[in-house]
Amino acid sequence: MALRFTTSYIEDSLSLFRYYKNLAERAMQQVSDEQLFAQLDPEANSIAIIVKHLAGTMRSRWTDFLTTDGEKPERNRDREFIDPPDRRSAVLEEWEHGWACLFRSLESLADTDLGRTVTIRGEAHSVMQAINRQMAHYPHHVGQIVLLAKHFADSQWQSLSVPRNRSGEFNQKVAARELSQR
Repeated sequence: MALRFTTSYIEDSLSLFRYYKNLAERAMQQVSDEQLFAQLDPEANSIAIIVKHLAGTMRSRWTDFLTTDGEKPERNRDREFIDPPDRRSAVLEEWEHGWACLFRSLESLADTDLGRTVTIRGEAHSVMQAINRQMAHYPHHVGQIVLLAKHFADSQWQSLSVPRNRSGEFNQKVAARELSQR
């Protein structure tokens, strides 16, 4: 799909969040259930743990986004890094719930809301700053998911972007508006 031109910050943010959600999902589809829970070493996070953390962050930040602090009292961030759900379906259910919180909240906003004030851990942010904060955080973890999935998939890995030695073909498809960098 070709990039949709917009000058709306909210619309572009939604597009980017959807892109990163899809990127992680396409990576997770390439790993087995065992690999979803595998840790490279005792201090490393599995894909399932990263998903649990992202979902916890999203639920906290985006639930009642404009009216309550983004760090909810019931959130236990430290617990997000232990004991992931024990089944792929449960991991993906948490994943979907987190993203649903984000999309429901962001889709309710207009660009005129960008200057409003929200708090995260008691610290004032403009709505735009709060969105940017999450736009920097989530792709960081999506990159971890992609790296782990690529590691586990090894030679079976299917590229999520521009495959090696196929940049020219990709650029032609972008120029023909058949694909987008997003």
